[in-house]
Amino acid sequence: MVILTDGIINDMQQTTDEIVRASGLPISIIIIGVGDADFSAMDVLDGDEEALYSSTYRQYVQADIVQFVPFNDYRNNHHMLAKKVLEEVPGQLLNYFSRNKIVPNQLHEGLKQ
Repeated sequence: MVILTDGIINDMQQTTDEIVRASGLPISIIIIGVGDADFSAMDVLDGDEEALYSSTYRQYVQADIVQFVPFNDYRNNHHMLAKKVLEEVPGQLLNYFSRNKIVPNQLHEGLKQ
């Protein structure tokens, strides 16, 4: 999922709750910050410094599924923008497979039948 934002978030707790809730699913959330706003809330949602906690569901995030990229940092280098946007997706997929004991070759074999 790709979210373009100007940095303003009015429902931080609800957003945190839903990210925590979705963290067990095979999903990657990529937040791209556009403009010169304060993106500190997006850095919190990224969860690289501290794991997200949902007070509603009373649990921590199961996996890091969020990647935040400030567009202005890469606005003149589209190659690096693409690299940063997609950087964590392969690891997130492998992490999901590992947590759910999915072996890619077995999955592939099942599709042949």
